[in-house]
Amino acid sequence: AINIGYSCQLLTNDMEVFAIEAKNEHDLKNELREKRLIILDAIQKYEQKKLQQSYLSFQTPGSPNTMTTNLTSPFSNLNNDSRARILDSKSDLHLQPISLKYDQSSNKNFNEPLSEFALVINGQSLVFALTQQNEKEFLDLACLCKAVICCRVTPGQKKAVVDLVKTHKKAITLAVGDGANDVSMIKSAHIGVGISGQEGQQAVLASDFSIGQFRYLERLLLVHGRWSYYRISKFLRYFFYKNFASTLCHFWFAFFCGFSAQTLFDPFFVSTYNVFFSSLPVLALGVFDQDVNEELSTKYPSLYLPGQKGTLFNRKEFLFSVMHGIISSLVLFFIPYGTMYHSVDPNGKDAGDLQSFGFAVATILVIVVNLQCGLDTSYWTGFNHFCIWGTLIVHFIFHFALYSEIIYKIIGQGWYYIGTSQAVCSTAVFWFTVLITSAILLLPIIAYRFIRLDLTPTMIEKVRIVQKYGIKPSKTKSTIFATKRRNRSSMRASTRSLKRSAYAFSHEEGFAELIKEGKMMPEPSDEKDKSTKPKYAQLNKSRKVLLENELADSLDSNSNCKLTKMVYKKNFY
Repeated sequence: AINIGYSCQLLTNDMEVFAIEAKNEHDLKNELREKRLIILDAIQKYEQKKLQQSYLSFQTPGSPNTMTTNLTSPFSNLNNDSRARILDSKSDLHLQPISLKYDQSSNKNFNEPLSEFALVINGQSLVFALTQQNEKEFLDLACLCKAVICCRVTPGQKKAVVDLVKTHKKAITLAVGDGANDVSMIKSAHIGVGISGQEGQQAVLASDFSIGQFRYLERLLLVHGRWSYYRISKFLRYFFYKNFASTLCHFWFAFFCGFSAQTLFDPFFVSTYNVFFSSLPVLALGVFDQDVNEELSTKYPSLYLPGQKGTLFNRKEFLFSVMHGIISSLVLFFIPYGTMYHSVDPNGKDAGDLQSFGFAVATILVIVVNLQCGLDTSYWTGFNHFCIWGTLIVHFIFHFALYSEIIYKIIGQGWYYIGTSQAVCSTAVFWFTVLITSAILLLPIIAYRFIRLDLTPTMIEKVRIVQKYGIKPSKTKSTIFATKRRNRSSMRASTRSLKRSAYAFSHEEGFAELIKEGKMMPEPSDEKDKSTKPKYAQLNKSRKVLLENELADSLDSNSNCKLTKMVYKKNFY
């Protein structure tokens, strides 16, 4: 299991791997406590070095350096039991830089990374770890590690591990499997992904998503999964906004009609508002919208963090959408009310009647919510243009036809909206009201987004700028990251073994014997190819020398290996 972890890069040479193989519950408890204390000691050393370096970075020239020896870590005065209790409040230390007082970004001279840990536990130990007495302690230790591998486990244990995380961490879980033994785990997780392979279709049939190879999981999460969360979040925010904006107009109108059953809009508009006049634009937004393209989504995995943290749609965003809808309804109702209260049409008749006022508010409502949908759209397609502008055109065509004499003849004497649309649209007050109301509602949103983009841009907005102007990603970050990785490897070279490599899992016979015998290329046997023999001989000789040097370097330099070197040399020559 450990070698497979190294081969798929789940484990790296920079990690300290903890292998738990307990035979009874007592041994398991001791190992869990021992590993937790090792991590706490690493945190203590890390904090102490950072505090010392932070103090040195703020020192003035000539100040005494002897005071740095008195600096201590927040964990330095704690015993082992107290340190273990701290883990309850630090169960996700691997997700963020560990610092109680100083942030790592505040001291640019401190480049030493925090140690990374990995946990490997077998099925026998997992039996004791999943008991009610030990499951919380096991989960705390697992959350302190960057990678956790459970090997030789049963289908029930796989399901129990998923349930453990769901119960105690309140996290969204995803399970990936390719066989029948993964079905229970896939069904238990919030999101199940089945791999269609050689072990049947049971996992695929029980999953929410199906992929052909495990490597497709990256695109499923970083591209389609992130886009899906991004689109759903926008859809929900806009949906609450547009419905609060339209519904509360009736609430404000109730103060002027004595809280009777009279509606502000005509009955046909009330029925068709969510069906024809505001449904297609938000549908296009929820289906086609994307903040950045798939290439940059894969190149910058940190764009996935908003989905993990739930920042695009949460209680705060919901309340913001509700307040946006309430404010919009106030402006939509009272601005037309003030402008049309004493207005008259070109014929000298009163233009502030209920039918004219209701049509004006309904028209401005449709215009504003559709333009707001356009502001929320990050990726424009032909279908988006068709939905937004087509909805506005359909609104006017629908009401001009609905308020015509033909409909009056069909409905009869009870239809009081005849000629309303023509009369209202022929006045300059109406178009001025449309302009000023739209400006009051949309310009503050544009200004707020522009200022926020200029002062505090998010990671998504920074990547969108890179995509918009075709700026190639700066090599500074990658260079710094590579330097940190090299520094990390060099700092831990004394405590780590040589670079690990996985076994070859092929069942076919390899080329080891050919390499030992120096037969990297077959020599010509035909008489007609004798002219090429010196060429092959020269190539074989150079390969022999190269392989001899490589094998000699790979062997131990102790005297016990001299005989082995001589045997290899003899085989080469």
